[in-house]
Amino acid sequence: MSQLQNNAHAIKAGNSRYGPSTPVVIIGAGPVGLAAAAHLTEYNLPFVIVEAGAQAGHSVRDWGHVQLFSPWRYSLDKAAVRLLEPTGWQAPDPEAYPTGHALVERYLAPLAAHPAIAPHLRLNRRVAAITRVGRDKLSNAGREQSPFVLYIVAADGSEEVLHAGAVIDASGTYGTPNPLGAHGIPALGERAAAAQIFYGIPDALGTQRERYAGKRVLVAGSGHSAFNALLDLAALAEQAPGTRITWVVRRTAEGMAQAYGGGANDALPARGELGRRLQALVATGVVQLINAWRSDRVEQTAAGLVVYAGERSLAPVDEIIVTTGLRPNLAMLSELRLGLDPAVEAPVALAPLIDPNLHSCGTVRPHGVNELSHPEPNVFIVGMKSYGRAPTFLLLTGYEQVRSVTAALAGDWEAARRVELELPETGVCSGPVAAGGAVASGCCGAEEAPAALIALEPVAVTASCCEPTVQATCCEPEAKADCCGTTAVETITAGSTLTLVAGTGSSCGCR
Repeated sequence: MSQLQNNAHAIKAGNSRYGPSTPVVIIGAGPVGLAAAAHLTEYNLPFVIVEAGAQAGHSVRDWGHVQLFSPWRYSLDKAAVRLLEPTGWQAPDPEAYPTGHALVERYLAPLAAHPAIAPHLRLNRRVAAITRVGRDKLSNAGREQSPFVLYIVAADGSEEVLHAGAVIDASGTYGTPNPLGAHGIPALGERAAAAQIFYGIPDALGTQRERYAGKRVLVAGSGHSAFNALLDLAALAEQAPGTRITWVVRRTAEGMAQAYGGGANDALPARGELGRRLQALVATGVVQLINAWRSDRVEQTAAGLVVYAGERSLAPVDEIIVTTGLRPNLAMLSELRLGLDPAVEAPVALAPLIDPNLHSCGTVRPHGVNELSHPEPNVFIVGMKSYGRAPTFLLLTGYEQVRSVTAALAGDWEAARRVELELPETGVCSGPVAAGGAVASGCCGAEEAPAALIALEPVAVTASCCEPTVQATCCEPEAKADCCGTTAVETITAGSTLTLVAGTGSSCGCR
């Protein structure tokens, strides 16, 4: 029996070597952290949730004005729904699209207030560090027999410690945005200009309208956060003459087709619509797009902020919105033995599935407790933070992660290994990305979603981005990066959503 299985049995029995009430500690009371609590409740495992904010869903509230491109049916965890339904809670219209505020008010807040969760929720407490009792990172002897100890700082500055039999880090990445600087660090002058720089999606049509109305605004980034910010600014420009919008991206003009997304082929219509609407705004000149731009300097001048890329410079602007992605804060985990990919900063088994340098397949291959495990037993990074620096995380992915992890902690290995990932196709699939953002291989292409298929025996189904003949070439050892590989599945549901049940793998040897 593995150490994880031993500890799972002990935690469930309530008589672990760590003490009779050593809980699983969940860091973060967002959607994925609360889902983990719901699953642990079903397994009758003790837990504590530590949340840095004053309320559950603290980070979600910060972008509460933003409408999700996933409808409610993709935004609710199944265990959480099972917990809420007996209380009289009414599920929202599954086809409606929630805002961040609605996600909190109609789902996260009732879940956090549930009698099975509320007594175990500790608010206004930030986890500063995690280690093993009496063991630093270098210590081997007795390491796995020692409980975790979390050093926690309260909002008033007071400190406390909390012991844990296992740790689920669902703290997310919202608080650690990437900088404007293209080198991975702030551009020269970026910190000095902080008063005129916003990181994320501002409420340009609401509480922050006056900040942007009639102003010259620069938006940096090519993901869906950038799309939302640009579309809000375009709507503002219709109401406030003089609002001018410049958009800078690292991609070349040739790479923009992938950036705009799958359009009508996207199984999430609202996500596909974002790219289509933005492309139209660029075509009509409402948004001025500048390609192949890598910011390295910001200067404050009498005319406004001037952003440079080497010797090139942009026209002065009044405000800058940075939507260049997020990264995990790993400081509190520095005394633990983690197995992270050096580039993506995701677990090493997960990183190849999500690394944008390799591909961006519409459906992430199944992953659960095995892919999320580390050399340090019983510590798991889940949710957006598990993706490290990679984009395109969906809530459904996080819900599936914690379903598998909590099953393993409970010793329910059949459930833990039965990965049930249901993700909508993006309508876009790419091979390795060239320096300019264009697809560097002909291996991948958008594919129409399959019709209803039922396979009673496990079969190997090629990923949507590789034809069998191409796959034979892609899967040579020297060309693995050019192929998305295959996934072993037992069932594919009707329509455009794949239900993948079983472990990951590839019949041709890809990753």
